[in-house]
Amino acid sequence: MDIRPRHATEDEVAAFQEKGWVRLARLIDPETVAHLRERALASLRARPGAGRSAVDRAFGQSRDIARRDHLFGALAGNPAMAANAVRLLRGVAEVRIQVTNLLVKEPGEHGATEFHQDFPWMPMDRSAMLTVWLALVDVPADMGALRFYTGSHRHGLLGRSFLREGDDQLTQHPWLTELDLSPPLDLKAGDATVHHALTVHGAPANRRDSARLSFTATYFDAAALYTGAPYGQTDDLGLSVNAPFDHPRFPCLRP
Repeated sequence: MDIRPRHATEDEVAAFQEKGWVRLARLIDPETVAHLRERALASLRARPGAGRSAVDRAFGQSRDIARRDHLFGALAGNPAMAANAVRLLRGVAEVRIQVTNLLVKEPGEHGATEFHQDFPWMPMDRSAMLTVWLALVDVPADMGALRFYTGSHRHGLLGRSFLREGDDQLTQHPWLTELDLSPPLDLKAGDATVHHALTVHGAPANRRDSARLSFTATYFDAAALYTGAPYGQTDDLGLSVNAPFDHPRFPCLRP
């Protein structure tokens, strides 16, 4: 199957750099989404049982799906996806794939996703990183579409969440509510949101009677250096501190 994500417009690039997030309507076409959805459902049915962490209570996931499924691999590694990431992340020449995920938020099983930043856990020496969140089904706002604190990416590293009860970003930094919260978004299958790794974001619980299903791909600056900070994804890869992430787990994409 020929996967053809569209390129972000200049207005969308400018909006992302200003707000820290952007909606990309119809990033991929309905036929492609239908194929991806079927493969996603098969993969999620085979995933291990849910754990008990704060993340597990917010959503189920199947990590590194692009390494196991050629269609998701073709999407994540598509030159158009790389070109979008390079253009959205100011001053970046190339990107690497950090991780891909299938995410499911089941009604009655998963609760709200606490507001958080993605970057505080990362072992990179720079924060030029973003995540593409692609809806694989129609995701009306009350199904748990993401919401973002606009401009929060400009306030730097705000600390880790999901470590203990009540450690979400709004509890740690009440002033965040002075920023504009993005409106509730109704997404069609094939629509995507993209957010910077420093953008504070979260999602409400799924109030519908069917599962919220999405694919995510996270990209980071290929020039980033490994800091050696403990991180499960990188601890046993033999990476050299203060050297690039030259490892098959982090393929370098050229637009």
